[in-house]
Parts: sequence; C-alpha cells; structure tokens
Amino acid sequence: MIKNNKDMMLRSMALLLLDVLLIIVSMAGALWIRYDFRFTVIEPQFMGSVRNYILPNIGCTLLIFWAFRLYSSLWRFASIVELKNVLFAVVISTVMQFLGMRLFDLPVPRSYPFLYLLLLTCLTVVSRFSYRFLRIARHNLANHRKQRPVCTMIVGAGSAGYMIVREMKNSKHLNRKIPCIIDDDPNKIGTYLQGIPVVGNKESIPEFAEKYQIEEIVIAIPTLPRKAQKELLEICQTTCCKILTLPGIYQLVNEEVSVSMLRQVEIEDLLGREPVKLEMEEIMDYVSGKVILVTGGGGSIGSEICRQLALHHPGKLIIFDIYENNAYDIRNELLKKHPDLDLEVLIGSVRNERRVNSIFKTYHPDLVFHAAAHKHVPLMEDSPCEAVKNNVLGTWTVARAASQFGAKKMVLISTDKAVRPTNVMGASKRICELIIQGFAQESKTEFAAVRFGNVLGSNGSVIPLFKKQIEEGGPVTVTHPDIIRYFMTIPEAVNLVLQCGALAKRGEIFILDMGEPVKILELAKKMIRLYGYTPDKDIKIEFVGLRPGEKLYEEMLINEKNLTKTVNERIFVAHPAEVDCTDIRGKVEALVRMAFDEAEDIRIRMKELVPEYMICGQSPREEAAMTKDEE
Repeated sequence: MIKNNKDMMLRSMALLLLDVLLIIVSMAGALWIRYDFRFTVIEPQFMGSVRNYILPNIGCTLLIFWAFRLYSSLWRFASIVELKNVLFAVVISTVMQFLGMRLFDLPVPRSYPFLYLLLLTCLTVVSRFSYRFLRIARHNLANHRKQRPVCTMIVGAGSAGYMIVREMKNSKHLNRKIPCIIDDDPNKIGTYLQGIPVVGNKESIPEFAEKYQIEEIVIAIPTLPRKAQKELLEICQTTCCKILTLPGIYQLVNEEVSVSMLRQVEIEDLLGREPVKLEMEEIMDYVSGKVILVTGGGGSIGSEICRQLALHHPGKLIIFDIYENNAYDIRNELLKKHPDLDLEVLIGSVRNERRVNSIFKTYHPDLVFHAAAHKHVPLMEDSPCEAVKNNVLGTWTVARAASQFGAKKMVLISTDKAVRPTNVMGASKRICELIIQGFAQESKTEFAAVRFGNVLGSNGSVIPLFKKQIEEGGPVTVTHPDIIRYFMTIPEAVNLVLQCGALAKRGEIFILDMGEPVKILELAKKMIRLYGYTPDKDIKIEFVGLRPGEKLYEEMLINEKNLTKTVNERIFVAHPAEVDCTDIRGKVEALVRMAFDEAEDIRIRMKELVPEYMICGQSPREEAAMTKDEE
C-alpha cells in the first residue's frame, strides 16, 4: 500500500513538472505562431507581457488542473470523461490568463488567447493520452509475441458492443483480434466502431466468418427479443464458431458493460420463446406466512419450487423426500441463502399413509405441492406396479391427508404425457389428475393439477444425456429422426406451478402455452454445434428407435374446446368434467391392491380408469385379458 502511494505521488509530480513545461511552451508558442514562427520579429512589449505573467499563469493553471483531477486520474484507462476534464481545465486556464493580463495591463496580440488555448489543449491531451496509446501498442505487441490472438467477431454496434470492443482491445488479459463487426442497422454498415469496420447484417455472418477465419462470435445485443435471438443464434451456429452472449434478462446500468458478463450460449437460448412472467403479488398473497409442504422437494422440480417459495417468506417450509442426498443438498442451499427461513426436512415415502398423516397432523400445512413421482418412461414400462404404488397411491395418500387435515390448497405436478397416454408413466399421471378432480368435488381443499412438457435440465431430461454424450466424444443417440417435444426451463415450470396454485379452485388442469415444439434431432445438432463441433462429422448422431411407450409427438390438451385463458395470457385452464368419485375410489383401491400383488395385467386395469390409454408392448397375459374383454 505504501509503495503504491509512493508510486502515485511520483507520477503526479512528474505530470506536474511536465505541465509547467507545457504551459511555458504554450505561452511562448502562441507568440511564435502569431509572428510567423520567428522569435526575432516578436514585439518586445508582447514578449515582456508573457514573461511577466508566466509565474502567475503557472500557479493558476496547476490549481485548475488539480481541481479537475488531472493529477489523480488513471490515464491508462482514460476515456471521454478525462478528455472533457482536460478541455474544461484548459478553457478555464485560458480565460483566467486573459482576465489576469487585462487586470495587470499586460498587452498581447488579439489572437494570443486562441493560439494559447489550441496549443495547451493539444499538448495536454497528448501528454495524458499518449500513455494509454503506448500501453495498448505494448499490449498488442506482447500478445502477438506470446500467442496467436483469438479472431473474434462482434455482433451489435450499439453501446454494449462499444463497451465490449473497448475492453477487449485494451485489457492485457484478453488476447483478442476483432477484424469486423456485424449490425442489422443499414445506417451503421460501412462505418467504423473504434477503428473496426461494420461490414454487414446478420445474414452475412457466415460469409465474413469464413473470410476473416473467425473463431469466436460475441453477441452484444442484450435487449434482443427471444425470437430474434433464436434466429441470430441459428445463423451463428452454421459457422461452428464458439458463441458468447450477454445475459438475456439484462439492464444497462450507467451504460457500463463488461466482458465478465459474457457467457456461453445455452440450449435454452435457442428455444425462441419469451419466458412466462410470474404474477408476484398473487403468489405473495397466498404464500407469505403459510405453512407449505413440498413432496419430492429434493428433485429437480421440487427443489426449484422450494427455492422460489423461500423468496416469498413462508411461515414454514417442509421438504418431504425419500432420497436423503437430494434433500440434504437443498436443505444446505436454502439455509445458506435464507438463514432466517423456518425449514423442516423430512425423509419418507408418499406411499406410506401413516408417515404422511403424521406429517399433516403435526404441521397442518396450508399449501401442498405434490412433486413426488416416478417419471422415467422406459423404467416405468418395465416396472408398472411401482409406477402405480408411487404415483397413484402416493397422490391418493397425500390428497386424502390434505383434505382430512384441512389444507387450503394442493397442486399436483402432472405431465403432457398424461394426454392420450401410450405409456405407464403417462397413464399413472392421468389417474393422478382424476384423483385430484375427484377430491375437488367433495373436499373444502382447493385442488389443481399443472401439466407441462419436458423440462430442460431436469432429471431424465434429454439435455443432460446429450451433454454427457458430446463430452465423451459421441455418439449422440436420438430415438427417431421425426420425434418432437415441447420444452420449458425449470424456473418457467415452477413459475407456472406457483401461479396456478393462486388460481386453483376446483380440480382445474392448468396448461402452459409452450410455443412451437422442438425437433429432437435439430436439438441434438444445435447442442453439438454449441460445443464447437460439426454434427455427423466430429460427433456422430445415431438413431436407436423409439423406446417402449414413447410417442413421436406429445400433446398438451385432451379437449381443446374445454380450454379457457387465465389472467396470464400464456396460461390456459382445462376445466374438469364431472367424475364419479365413488367409481374412481373403488377402481383406484383395486388398482393399488393389484400393484402390491405384482399383477402382470395391471395395464389392463389402468385402462379401465383411462380409456384413452393405448397399451404398448403387452405381456402375453395382458393380451389374453384384452381378448377376453373384447369377446
């Protein structure tokens, strides 16, 4: 610290002595220029005036320079702010000199103040900014000697692009060469930004990436809408360059942008859909101060529900999960971020009626978010009885406890696979929806289900699988070239769940407008390109065939005619048809008994509850039972 202060004092003293010399040169130089660059013809009275006023002018000017921080600024980072300070200081110095000479009756030529102003401005600017220019040149030379710079294209010639270019050019830690800038504004094409040409619009990115052998593309347009961002990223991906971007939700604070804000493009950026907005006030009203139970609270969806709830000051948050490692991780995370949170983490199974009833009896939760479930389609095809035990029995047990112990609301996490299901997991979730609708007709508790598609990054999502396969060098496995899915991010899914909890009244099924479906083959190719590889050349794509119970196309709605909008234009509600509660209760109880008996034809009984269920890969016993029923 002492050494740094000493160095700064020495630099300030050096600048001060330099300024003394520059002031003398400017005063003498103004007369010299006025008299055609010849000292011998300068009138003696004018030379005498300048000589007599040198000391007062030096003292006054140095004080003015000090007041404008010309001795305390870091000139290696000099910018427009420092340039303005120099100009103001020199103008005031010139005015003060003019007034002082008039006051002491020291005559000078009429052009003298203007020439003095010009000279002192030029000399001061050069003296201050030359250090920065020399530093940039030394930095570029050192980088050139050290290693070949990364050839980088900047997309966006606005304020964010300007800041990024400036930092990349000036920082000694960033070895970047920027040969060109891209912008869609036709008025900017052909102009220069910090000496770098703006060469074309986004359609010309592949052309100039090849021409300049670009290795890295930086998208510096933080306010770009999602749809336009998707189109731009798709063009950038054709180049196989590394792509960096500024965060999507972004605010320019004092117009300051840093390279540290750049991040690699994620697959979420390629969805091309604006995220669902959350009505925070509605959530606060029914969450704040309440006792809330989240089953499956350690899973990908359940844990995010807990994170969001913790932000809204619940009276008590109860995490209930059978897997202790996940529950332990989310517990530590929440307590670290929210030390004042009243948190209870309990281990147990939702299918254990005594355990569930004990929790409800002890804590009397006001709100219940039921996220506990088996979700992996292929595994549930091989273990259908376990799907019934965990999904159907678990939902029945939690819903009955919520009704019996007076919970105000219960929200079930469902799936688009419950629509005309072709697999055990989807059929079990559809039965869970029927259970919720049945309880909604008889109970004072407000029940609802939330149905959405695939969640990016969740357990079982295709995204982590593709990432692992790409990192291992491939191949990337896709079930079918035409398979499509709807996708949403985990925060979006949780926002939907929380808002639907506020809207829940009587067994509704809430559905998110998820935009256009995504072709899984294209998703795989985009992910490969995000890693800087070329599909089928660097990383192979293999088709492995549809798994048991898997659809080519997922559906979001059972009956579109029964669909209405909510206060959020991106959330729809399918109002439930009347169900026979007694009939459903009897069939569910029989189905659960069959599950514990490990019945081979359990799919047939599931179809009795869900007639639209299309059974795939039947066992011989199931085929015989189906034939007998048809006869």
